[in-house]
Amino acid sequence: MQDYDEVTAFLGEWGPFQRLIFFLLSASIIPNGFNGMSVVFLAGTPEHRCRVPDTANLSSVWRNHSLPLQLQDGREVPHSCRRYRLATIVNFSALGLEPGRDVDLEQLEQEGCLDGWEFNQDIYLSTIVTEWRLVCEDDWKTPLTTSLFFVGVLLGSFVSGQLSDRFGRKTILFSTMAVQTGFSFLQFFSINWEMFTILFVIVGMGQISNYVVAFILGTEILGKSVRIIFSTLGVCTFFAVGYMLLPLFAYFIRDWRMLLLALTLPGVLCFPLWWFIPESPRWLISQRRFREAEVIIQKAAKMNNVAAPVVVFDPVEELTPLKQQKVFILDLFKTRNIGIITIMSLLLWMLTSVGYFALSLNTPNLHGDAYLNCFFSALIEVPAYITAWLLLRTLPRRYVIAGVLFLGGGVLLLIQLVPADYNFLSIGLAMLGKFGITSAFSMLYVFTAELYPTLVRNMAVGVTSMASRVGSIIAPYFVYLGAYNRVLPYILMGSLTVLIGIITLFFPESFGMTLPETLEQMQKVKGFRYRKKTKDSMEKEENPKVLITSF
Repeated sequence: MQDYDEVTAFLGEWGPFQRLIFFLLSASIIPNGFNGMSVVFLAGTPEHRCRVPDTANLSSVWRNHSLPLQLQDGREVPHSCRRYRLATIVNFSALGLEPGRDVDLEQLEQEGCLDGWEFNQDIYLSTIVTEWRLVCEDDWKTPLTTSLFFVGVLLGSFVSGQLSDRFGRKTILFSTMAVQTGFSFLQFFSINWEMFTILFVIVGMGQISNYVVAFILGTEILGKSVRIIFSTLGVCTFFAVGYMLLPLFAYFIRDWRMLLLALTLPGVLCFPLWWFIPESPRWLISQRRFREAEVIIQKAAKMNNVAAPVVVFDPVEELTPLKQQKVFILDLFKTRNIGIITIMSLLLWMLTSVGYFALSLNTPNLHGDAYLNCFFSALIEVPAYITAWLLLRTLPRRYVIAGVLFLGGGVLLLIQLVPADYNFLSIGLAMLGKFGITSAFSMLYVFTAELYPTLVRNMAVGVTSMASRVGSIIAPYFVYLGAYNRVLPYILMGSLTVLIGIITLFFPESFGMTLPETLEQMQKVKGFRYRKKTKDSMEKEENPKVLITSF
């Protein structure tokens, strides 16, 4: 079978056609940055305390002492979920007794916030937490909201891979854009937490599906040298741009409904891209639709002002090996070697995701300005992506991924040694940890796409990305643990990140290899990694391009 990259080499690597595809697909990712992290502000939990009704007949002294104190970050603050029994302190106030002098406050009976809560509006005017009172006995709903969004992302990761392998990259790309934008708009009209959360699940499905399919479409259209730039400086950096714009929007729009509306509308601007983004020629060939692939390549040649052969793809030569290729999800476990690679990929994606999303979701809990912390958390991703691109250009994949994971996990483990008063140092280490984990996360798309052949590539990226969403579903509860122990989330995240860094060293290498087109080519790549080559296997080697050098 002809090699796709060799057949289309006459187009060049970086002509007007490639630049257009690079920019448009990257720009389509910006709304994902909005929606992926919007929950940080939509579900923000401001400081709150029990409401004491204005009608309560309390003296000013008793009103100031109506709430018990609790220890938080080494200082005493009013309790968020308890108050002294109102009837009791009203009686003491009427009798003219003074708190602390005539009455021992520690002996007073307490009760819950029977009259609701007062929320601090210094940071948020309104969030779903303040509107639907998701605090105290209902505070479990806040991390669940985020987890259920990632459940939708999990489902989308699984479904998008199979749908786009069957119906085409372009069709599913724009269908999932419509799902993400449309259901985000419907969230504006949510009347309760349950409605908001159900719609959020569907938004999550569209959000990741759009991201994964755009990545695969660019990977399959662009040439080898541009592919890495697209996967790191393209898709990932434009996601970070959307992420950085999120705190800017949130700073000026502090009502959650209006913020949601403002973040949804830019998605509408992506739909005209349908007339500029083509289908993947690689996918069309895998479906034996050679005429359509030929038309796309001929248009690309015209745009790049290069001469194209009269016949680019030979249907007879291409059709014969593809005629028997029917693939299913179980093909990712077809042989022992492929199965091991897939299982390790699932672990790599899942544990890296735990670190990335836990650190991202935890930014409002860091000391200082919540909007600046979120902005810095997004900004640190840009040098992380640039670093990933530079490392991927010249170094073996498994070594650079393992290296940045060791960096990220190591500095997170150091946070437990920082005194509580040195908040700036803890924030700096947390940002450095995110730098390492983000670098690794951006490399996983490239690494996975290079390991799997065209027929199952999107399915493989979708399934492994699906595994990463298991980590993102767990991540909100890592943040939740911080309410009980400040450093516990960092210890867990750091340990898991170092562990997966070790596992990464056992992957085969894909650096410098031609993208495999069939499952048979993938089997050869994996076969040399785990057993010594016998005389028979050496005689069967026909393509030296797929030979893996053991590093």
